[in-house]
Amino acid sequence: MYTFSKSERLNSKLLIDKLFNSGTSFYIDNFKVIWLENPIPENKVNAQILIGVSKKLIKKAVCRNKIKRRIREAYRLNKHILCTTLDTNNRQCLFAILYTSKLINDYNSIQNKILLILQRLQKEFSSALQG
Repeated sequence: MYTFSKSERLNSKLLIDKLFNSGTSFYIDNFKVIWLENPIPENKVNAQILIGVSKKLIKKAVCRNKIKRRIREAYRLNKHILCTTLDTNNRQCLFAILYTSKLINDYNSIQNKILLILQRLQKEFSSALQG
């Protein structure tokens, strides 16, 4: 439940292009989220995530990696919010979380924003299935 395996990372060039070309996006504070609902392929997980931090905004690789680690950890601990909805509907959600701030936020503020993002994705996904 509280794992973050390699299969949960979005690394397929085809799927990433599909996500950025035809995905829906929204902003929550320092994060831009692009998501795409997908029928679930065999032997795949329900949610695949891509985490990005701009080299233009955060110059040092050490700082970019720190932010990505914090985002991954917050997602790992709270992904059950989204995954339960995806499990019941047998769907897959591809999404990218892009960090858009020049400042390095602490873990607690990042975790709060990730919680908001996952709740919003759950709402968006539920309304997409109904409508």
